[in-house]
Amino acid sequence: MTGRFISAITPPANQHEPAYWFAFAGNRLLCYEDPAQVIPLLADFSEFGLELVRQHYLGTMDGRFCYAVELAEPDSLPAGLTLEGLRQAAGRMEEPFFALAGRAVQIVDWDRTHQFCGRCGAETVSLETERGKKCPACGLVNYPRLSPSIIVAVRRGAELLLARSPHFAPGMYSVLAGFVEPGETLEQAVEREVFEEVAVRVKNVTYFGSQPWPFPNSLMIGFTAEYAGGELRPDPAEIEDAGWYSVDKLPSLPSKISIARRLVNGFIAWAESNPST
Repeated sequence: MTGRFISAITPPANQHEPAYWFAFAGNRLLCYEDPAQVIPLLADFSEFGLELVRQHYLGTMDGRFCYAVELAEPDSLPAGLTLEGLRQAAGRMEEPFFALAGRAVQIVDWDRTHQFCGRCGAETVSLETERGKKCPACGLVNYPRLSPSIIVAVRRGAELLLARSPHFAPGMYSVLAGFVEPGETLEQAVEREVFEEVAVRVKNVTYFGSQPWPFPNSLMIGFTAEYAGGELRPDPAEIEDAGWYSVDKLPSLPSKISIARRLVNGFIAWAESNPST
């Protein structure tokens, strides 16, 4: 599998070949219990005998059709199937499937919560040529929501700034992150979030990469930055603990599937190639 996904809106006229079905009851993903094949692959989803509320065509993954499905809450599941939270299921999926599952759950949730117009209350209709819903009464158009968030690895010499939020798994630390506010640039968001959360200033803010993060609808935009001054003073409302860590003393880290871990791995690679810093 190469993981090449091509997005599309209009479903195929004839669906006879096996397709990937990203089906959700609430925010729980329907999965095979067999770790060899997590996402259901079959020609007709009705074979499962589960009540389907709505479905959305996503496009193709390596030439196979892909669908997002909203399920009614099932009383029971066919043998060999289970419902898992996406974070839980992520550990069993290759990255392209995790990314597509994240796309699917956001589309399902957006569609479920936009059946009626937020302006006038009329029932909305789906657009045919783009992923949007339009009110036929007042003309308001809504698209799936994205919430841009910055995430940043701050370096001080050969040390990396890591912090712990109260909702993290026990013992886990990560780089800092936060939502972008209206009217600010991404670089300003980096500077503000770091100062608000741990009271230090940064410089040389540099783009690193990005990752869709469906919890619930973030686009994580990664940066690196250098320490510019200040003493660590964690904001107790958001940060339980924070510190500067060298490569040989790193605490428990986020999942390898996250951009947070990619940022930490980038620091590790930098430190190993600059041992005298």
